[in-house]
Amino acid sequence: MQQNIKPLKMPHLFKINSSGRSGIATENLVTGTSVYGEIVINDDDIEYRMWDPKRSKLAALITKGYVPQITNGLNVLYLGAAAGTTASHMSDIITSGVIFAVEFSSQPMTKLIRVCEPRRNLVPIFADAYHPEEYLLMVGAVDMIYQDVAQRDQVEIALLNSRTFLKKGATLILMLKTRSIDSTAKPADVVEHEIDKLKNDFSIVKCLDLRPFHKGHHAIIAKYKGIGS
Repeated sequence: MQQNIKPLKMPHLFKINSSGRSGIATENLVTGTSVYGEIVINDDDIEYRMWDPKRSKLAALITKGYVPQITNGLNVLYLGAAAGTTASHMSDIITSGVIFAVEFSSQPMTKLIRVCEPRRNLVPIFADAYHPEEYLLMVGAVDMIYQDVAQRDQVEIALLNSRTFLKKGATLILMLKTRSIDSTAKPADVVEHEIDKLKNDFSIVKCLDLRPFHKGHHAIIAKYKGIGS
């Protein structure tokens, strides 16, 4: 099987062209397994898990050309981890860091726990992201917050958790669902309004519309100025 595999600007992340399939993939941390039925490609005794941008907003962000600074060894607080699709690929990338995966709904949490079991760097936390005090002693300071929570007060949740856990100069990746905030307003107006709420605490690095992969979603990447800024 002829395969074209090229590393991208993130550890364990690759661009793959194989047998007519094209896309990004992560090197599988837990060989011999898949998480959500994704295609697994073997090459020179290395397993690569294809990362579907329609199933993961982070994959959509990367596929659209922006590769965030997610590096090996980071400690990440993931708010809204759901069943663990994106979290599992982040686990492949970070390897020696820890991802604290917070989820409040019981059904996806059951699936998330199964995903976490063989992954030493992925910790499931059954809690409400609006109450970071529930997991304060478990998490501690982190290098990144990744948030994908479909609630009206998405930015408020991001600010609350950032002020509790995020190190100064660290990164927030916020997957903003505009329809959950205001289904009647223009998405661009909602995004502008929500970004304004962040500006006192964050320097905005990038804002990217995730269409065609995710309608009504924007990725906001920002650097934390620190408490009291």
